[in-house]
Amino acid sequence: MLYTKEIEVLSLIADRIEGRSSREIALTIGAMISCGDLQPGDRLPTVRAVADRIGVSSSTVADSWRILTAHGAIDTARRNGTTVRSARAEMTGRFWQVPSTLGASIVDLSTGTPDTDLLPPLGPVLHRLHADVSITSYIDRPVLLELEHELNRRWPFVPQSLTVVNGALDALDHMVAALVRLGDTVVVEDPTFPPILDMLERAGARIVGVQVDRHGPVVESWAEAMAKRPTAAFIQPTAHNPTGASLTPRRCAQLAEAVADLAPNCWVVEDNHSGAIAQTQLVSLGEHMADRVVHIHSFSKSHGPDLRIAAVGGAEEPISTVIDRRRLGPSWTSRLIQNILLTMLTDAEVETQVALAVQVYSERRRFLRDALAAEGITTEPGEGLNMWIPVADEQRAVVALALDNVGVAIGHPFRLHGNTDPDHIRVSIGSARGDLGELAMAIASAARA
Repeated sequence: MLYTKEIEVLSLIADRIEGRSSREIALTIGAMISCGDLQPGDRLPTVRAVADRIGVSSSTVADSWRILTAHGAIDTARRNGTTVRSARAEMTGRFWQVPSTLGASIVDLSTGTPDTDLLPPLGPVLHRLHADVSITSYIDRPVLLELEHELNRRWPFVPQSLTVVNGALDALDHMVAALVRLGDTVVVEDPTFPPILDMLERAGARIVGVQVDRHGPVVESWAEAMAKRPTAAFIQPTAHNPTGASLTPRRCAQLAEAVADLAPNCWVVEDNHSGAIAQTQLVSLGEHMADRVVHIHSFSKSHGPDLRIAAVGGAEEPISTVIDRRRLGPSWTSRLIQNILLTMLTDAEVETQVALAVQVYSERRRFLRDALAAEGITTEPGEGLNMWIPVADEQRAVVALALDNVGVAIGHPFRLHGNTDPDHIRVSIGSARGDLGELAMAIASAARA
């Protein structure tokens, strides 16, 4: 049964629609929303009612609704019907960083950024750049040939295609756009990095979480998720954020075997956000299934966040989709920045500085872990910049540490809804330069709060 307003909307849609394809229907309704004929909150008629009125199949109208939903024009809430979304829907996201209102004096260990004192200095690198770094044509290849050779040399498997984009999150955003459609089942680690969950939710994915231990996704949990035949899986193979876990070669092979047996059409996207600051040897599912894996390697943590550059290599199809889509926008990541990265990757002094950073981060992590253990707080070994610390009450722990002028990230934004694991906080050691013993005592006290 249609309400009076829905009958009016149905008549309006029927009068305006000229074409009969799902795209033409979606474009017509989108135009009606843009010009104000359909207002935010207006309830649309049912798929069947529209189909009967304009003489098309229900599946055609349903496809139109999916297109409109993917573009943020409408909201579908099952029994509550379909309504026009506000033209400026707010991006809420998961609030996982320390509030800036706590003051500039706070030691911010919430953001996962590297220690600026441990990053290679850019001044000497800029002096060593090649003389000619100018662009010769807008249709030049998107990746410098010399940089592509260097990246291929470092890649954990032989990639079918390779490009560079503006950082790991940019790469993840492109991969979600290329691989995930409304209603697709997508697998992620639980817990995981909050922006990954935000991206997938906004793409309309059905998110399935898998448990994580010190060696990455738990095999049994991963197999259960693969049995649901997901479209894609997003994992962090090294220095998992927030736990610090890294895949072992054995665990990697087990995960690849489960994909091959249970979900052979699943794409696996690996977010190697930590890049070169991890100590363990990088392993990748691409070693076992190169035609279904995309590996993202970020250089922000090791060579400088402001470079805003990450390499994306692996399966041909999704990477080609990203390259084609970027031609409609930025087309390429600055070749000047690429040249800077190439110079850094082939410079012995920079390599020494990166190795020193790895050692310092490892020592900080080991010290904090041992000091917390002495206070009865057990954490996993892990690696990278983040520690996942169990607490009695994460909200109280965050507040208690803020009162001690220490900012940390609250745990729940990293977990999927329904996750009943014990409370945690995430502490990033990149900016932990002061008295680590004092910091450990403050964390232990907050953990017991």
